[in-house]
Amino acid sequence: MAHTQQNGVFGKQKQEHILILASGDRVRHLTVKPWMAAIAVCFVGVFAIGYLLATSYLVLRDDLIGATMARQARMQHDYEDRIAALRAQVDRVTSRQLLDQQVVEDKVDKLMEQQQALTSRRGKLGQLLDRAESSGLDAKTETPASAYAPETKGKRAELPAAMQAIERQLAGDATPADVTPDNSTLSYVPARETMGDRADRVFSKVTLSLKGIEQRQRDRVSQLTTDATDASAAISNVLTRFQIRVPSETASAKAADDSAVGGPYVEPENGDDFDNSLAQLDTALTRLETVRNTASSLPFQNPAIGKEITSPFGNRRDPFIGRLALHSGVDFRFAPGEKVRPTAPGKVVTAGWTGGYGNMVEIDHGNGISTRYGHMSEILVKVGDTVGREDTIGLAGSTGRSTGTHLHYEVRQNGRAVDPIYFISAGTKLASYIN
Repeated sequence: MAHTQQNGVFGKQKQEHILILASGDRVRHLTVKPWMAAIAVCFVGVFAIGYLLATSYLVLRDDLIGATMARQARMQHDYEDRIAALRAQVDRVTSRQLLDQQVVEDKVDKLMEQQQALTSRRGKLGQLLDRAESSGLDAKTETPASAYAPETKGKRAELPAAMQAIERQLAGDATPADVTPDNSTLSYVPARETMGDRADRVFSKVTLSLKGIEQRQRDRVSQLTTDATDASAAISNVLTRFQIRVPSETASAKAADDSAVGGPYVEPENGDDFDNSLAQLDTALTRLETVRNTASSLPFQNPAIGKEITSPFGNRRDPFIGRLALHSGVDFRFAPGEKVRPTAPGKVVTAGWTGGYGNMVEIDHGNGISTRYGHMSEILVKVGDTVGREDTIGLAGSTGRSTGTHLHYEVRQNGRAVDPIYFISAGTKLASYIN
């Protein structure tokens, strides 16, 4: 049994709703408050709405799924078309690369031959430049040999960076960006410049560069040959004026080759112009070295640089007897005990007291020429010694027929005294060649 106390319309009553439940002898009372009724109504409403939405979803799901799948199919078809277009373009580029590959490889081989030819010349050219520098041709101020033929560590190491990029493409290491432009969207891209076109441009630059290097080599070799020829001619002219035998070119070549060689004579092969120019430079340098060594062994140096000449070579009044006499040397003012050095390398043939010379040293320089150093206070060498230009042979003094401390310096050619000033003056002209 249920009993409800009502006062007006349901839901607006001021009193609470009481539900009485009776079962046999047991009676239960349940009070229904307004908010409890509101919750129950809301719950029922939410449940009804969810039920309606679920029913609608189940009804419309098949249509939504079908539409989504159709849209995805259309997108996939569009992407497949774009990918097919890109693949076709890549295939065209690859086909062109295959067609150009043989041409590019032939050009690479040709450039490698040129590079190897330049590199093979580097050893000979470097040795000749070193010889030219040691011969006083100022090779230091010129472009070094390394600039004419760079060092190589492998067959492809010497190629420029652009050439190496082409090599990577030929080897299959090129990235897609090397073939097609960078694109964030998959769209058809027009064909770019082909690898063959880039290779032609790069090969042209490299070929011009190699030709420039070769031309600089030729110009340098030609200039050195001219300089060496002019220098050897200048030295030879000086030696000829002093009646000193100048070695012939054949003797020069033999002197330059200190190894044991031989074999039958065979006509030379027809080499290129560059090899012939290297041979001419080698001959010119050999000639220059020979005459330069000959001049360096002779007394063309000043024995007393910056010293005052107290008595020149020639006839003069003798300081002891007052009569006219030949002064066979040149006297230089020296301080007591000052070091005396030879004017050229040679072998000591006299070292001791020699009449009016007092303590005197005579040095044989070959080619019939010797020098004498007299009036020294002390001799520091002995007969048989080999001396150089920087060695000290004695100390200045005033021994023998001398009126004061000085150095008496003589130059004798084939036993006859000649004016040392001639040799000193010639040495000034030869300074740039033999120093």
